[in-house]
Amino acid sequence: MALRPVQVNIKALDASAVGRFWAEALDWSAYSPGVTTYVGPAGGLVWPDPVAVGVDVVPVPEAKAAAKNRVHLDLATTSAAHQAELVARLQALDATPADVGQRKVPWTVLADPEGHEFCVLALPDAEL
Repeated sequence: MALRPVQVNIKALDASAVGRFWAEALDWSAYSPGVTTYVGPAGGLVWPDPVAVGVDVVPVPEAKAAAKNRVHLDLATTSAAHQAELVARLQALDATPADVGQRKVPWTVLADPEGHEFCVLALPDAEL
């Protein structure tokens, strides 16, 4: 049987707040059955989800280091207009522009409320 990813783990000072951000960003739900906050499709906590890769936000006592994350999420869009709409919606949820040395690229780099970088991708043939 092949392996498959089932969740992404994010460390956060305020796991509940970061979990809510990702739930709203992904149009999913946040569940806090214990210490961590699990973000997954609506309908209740299912682990492992048979289709989706969930987000598990774990509380930690220290803030994220200033260095660029070695792993981050990439979010897909369907068009240049969809990318612009998604970036605006994420910024309304308190995502901030992030500079990780990307220079001129066809995607947008943002950071969640605790500084975890992620990319909002454009279609490969989209003209931006």
